[in-house]
Amino acid sequence: MASSAAIDGTASAALRSVLQRVRLAAERSGRGSQQIRVVAVSKTKPVSVIREVYDAGHRCFGENYVQELVEKAPQLPEDIEWHFIGNLQSNKVKPLLTSVPNLAIVESVDDEKIANRLDNVVASIGRKPLKVFVQVNTSGEESKSGVEPSECVELAKHVSLNCPNLQFCGLMTIGMLDYTSTPENFKSLANCRTEVCKALGISEEQCELSMGMSADFEQAVQMGSTNVRVGSTIFGAREYPKKN
Repeated sequence: MASSAAIDGTASAALRSVLQRVRLAAERSGRGSQQIRVVAVSKTKPVSVIREVYDAGHRCFGENYVQELVEKAPQLPEDIEWHFIGNLQSNKVKPLLTSVPNLAIVESVDDEKIANRLDNVVASIGRKPLKVFVQVNTSGEESKSGVEPSECVELAKHVSLNCPNLQFCGLMTIGMLDYTSTPENFKSLANCRTEVCKALGISEEQCELSMGMSADFEQAVQMGSTNVRVGSTIFGAREYPKKN
């Protein structure tokens, strides 16, 4: 299926279409579109295309690879709110945090080790507390990062109680790539939120749900997502370098 970006020819036009679809899905869920954050996932895309979406008024962007974000961020306006949504290795934490001062959220905290490393580096460089989501492997696939649903409470508690330089903000899942179990994945994350909120003594409004990508973001919004990560539907198919 061709992406909106490919059909319209411009990423800014595709962004407008996505925002409209989010607005309608939010209304179906009994919420306003201002309660849903759209993260424009720009991995493999050049700075010029990101700038086009920025110039259309969008400020929230996501990247999956540390090196790519470290290279792009200094070339773009400082009021962008960057989300890191890929697998994060301990040795990449310091370069990420020092090179991207406008990093808003790390969505992919999947164990205590990476939480502790983020906490220590935030403290050592003296930046404000970093918002994080705990990544949950709702699909049970070995290829996916994230804690098991049964372990999400413990990791959320660790971040909240033992990492003073981090701010626990919610839960994130990727789900299955063929989307066959999308509703089950989303329901599983919502159930995790119920358990986490109970354990931490917080309201559900204080625990975001980051779920939904290009193929299923409308369904995700209708099932309670507050943060959708939309890449190819805005920017077109990803452009990976060809291997020799």
